[in-house]
Amino acid sequence: MSQEKYTLIGLMSGTSGDGLDLAYVHFELHQEWNFDIIHSQTCAFPPDLGKKLSSSHLLSGLELAQLDVDFGKWMGLQVNHFCKEFQIKPMAVASHGHTVFHQPKNGLSLQIGNGWALHQASGERVINDFRMLDVQLGGQGAPLVPIGDRLLFPKVDFCINLGGISNISMEKAGKRIAFDSSPFNLLLNGEANNLGKPYDAEGKIARSGEVNLTLFEKLNQLPFYTQFSAKSLGREDMERDFIPLIRESGLNPADVLSTLVEHFAFQIASVIKTYSQKSKPLVLITGGGAYNTYYIERLDHYLDKNWEQYQASPELIEFKEALIFAFLGVLRLRGENNCLASVTGASRDNCGGVIYG
Repeated sequence: MSQEKYTLIGLMSGTSGDGLDLAYVHFELHQEWNFDIIHSQTCAFPPDLGKKLSSSHLLSGLELAQLDVDFGKWMGLQVNHFCKEFQIKPMAVASHGHTVFHQPKNGLSLQIGNGWALHQASGERVINDFRMLDVQLGGQGAPLVPIGDRLLFPKVDFCINLGGISNISMEKAGKRIAFDSSPFNLLLNGEANNLGKPYDAEGKIARSGEVNLTLFEKLNQLPFYTQFSAKSLGREDMERDFIPLIRESGLNPADVLSTLVEHFAFQIASVIKTYSQKSKPLVLITGGGAYNTYYIERLDHYLDKNWEQYQASPELIEFKEALIFAFLGVLRLRGENNCLASVTGASRDNCGGVIYG
């Protein structure tokens, strides 16, 4: 496809497990790519589906296969309603799916949300399974967003997304590099849940707690932070490395939250200081964590106030990943690389995604 204008729907079901993000986006290529998020919406998971998704890694093979189809159909129905509500017809729907297993060392990364089921229920052309080609090429299959960061936000020095996991992308010696920088809402929301809250709004509970230096130092000493090549985090890493340290600490949830925020701010600030080419880099922060005021204050502290925050609209903050999956779909339709080896560690850049319909 050599045309220069595209309208796609991007779907994102993140590791924080709160719902499905839909973004209907118009893209145009002139000298650079431009985009406009025309409509966006988050559909909360029905309680039963949400519960199954959050425990999907524990299901039997048959139960997981059924959930794959059921989730694909449910997403397709949400797309169908979305298109009818706004009277739109996308060129395609690009879906991230819901990650169940992410073990690139074993050649495995599984995102459920069956493509045929999504295609049939939505009535739209579907592109999904963006990670597996890269994993088979020896890459991490993650993060996938950096190609969008490079082409859609060329003036931004650091793009940070604070979702279930926090990740960061930037240019280094003419190449895009990116990696998961720490856990984020996966752990913060877990602690807030212990207090009967879905999340720690604005980081108020963390602000009320005290940083525990012992836990802070143990977290900073985890082997993940000594890796300098392409790296990514999954639920498995939380259960093996992070959660045991939190449990062993015996701290109350407020102190755990305060310590985690301190740890995450310290780690991301370290990355920015290591890679920054400017005295005041421009930083775009998106994802639910962008609303964690306390976290932003602690990041500001560790950056010695030497940075500038990109003024992002609420739409961009909340739907950037859905936006970028729509863009990955555009690149797939054009037959252009949508996954960078400099980011994932694969043997070559590649164009991932399976097309249905």
